[in-house]
Amino acid sequence: MEVKPTKGVLGRLCALETQARARQPDARQPPQQQSRLEELRATVEALLIQREQLQAEMEADASRQNPSATDPDATGEGEAMDDGSNNSQLLQLMARHTQLKDLLNAYRLIGGYDIVKTHQGKGVCVSVATAYEGALLETYHLEIDLAPTLRISRHDIPPFIPLDRLAEQGSLQTHLRAFLDTLSQHLNAFAGRKQQLKLIKELHKSVEVLESNVPCSLLVLMLAAFPGGAAVLCKLEYSDHSSLLPVRVTVESEDVELRGSEWEKTRALLRETPVHKALTTMKSDGIIL
Repeated sequence: MEVKPTKGVLGRLCALETQARARQPDARQPPQQQSRLEELRATVEALLIQREQLQAEMEADASRQNPSATDPDATGEGEAMDDGSNNSQLLQLMARHTQLKDLLNAYRLIGGYDIVKTHQGKGVCVSVATAYEGALLETYHLEIDLAPTLRISRHDIPPFIPLDRLAEQGSLQTHLRAFLDTLSQHLNAFAGRKQQLKLIKELHKSVEVLESNVPCSLLVLMLAAFPGGAAVLCKLEYSDHSSLLPVRVTVESEDVELRGSEWEKTRALLRETPVHKALTTMKSDGIIL
């Protein structure tokens, strides 16, 4: 069975491998620039190793799906398998396929970032993927000039992400990976907060979203307390933009009976748990309708 070239991450890494091997260090470059380029090449080499591991896994999986491609005598054996054996093998292959997909997702989110050279090697384009609860979300991009110093020339990062401050704190000039990790944390926190808001609207029809802003750093909800349905105003403030959880939670109601210790525990739950999950727990515990 012929394994077709993989698009996306692996395809880009194939191109990076050819480019990285073809490029030799330039002795005329300043030592500081040489150091930065060597750091980028080391990152590419690490990604190439993971790519080769994934390719080996996929080739092995393809061989198991079509054993006749490597063993002509295996054709007759496949016809002798009973239905139970076929079902078992199919389930194993499905599980393996899912595992490989998870590995590819982990490669993108943990193993590194997609890096492609631009402007005849004078710059790089870095892609930063975001995800929440296993679901891939938006991908953002930065173009970074390599000479005379590392400089972000273009990007599609949301304007409320403090990119300049993160570049300074993350030492863009000397520690590119540290800067990208910090940026990824902010982007994934934003994507996670936005996804939580989406899940509230999809899963909790009785909860009314009164207010939210673009960075998803403020969320005001109207809840109906159980059993009488008294209105409860819940305000969540996410002042730490690198976090999925609110820093401050305020719960208000005109019903005096709702100001007791039970709602104190609810405030703690909302501070320590993603809001859509906290609402599910509150419903199951009979706190809200």
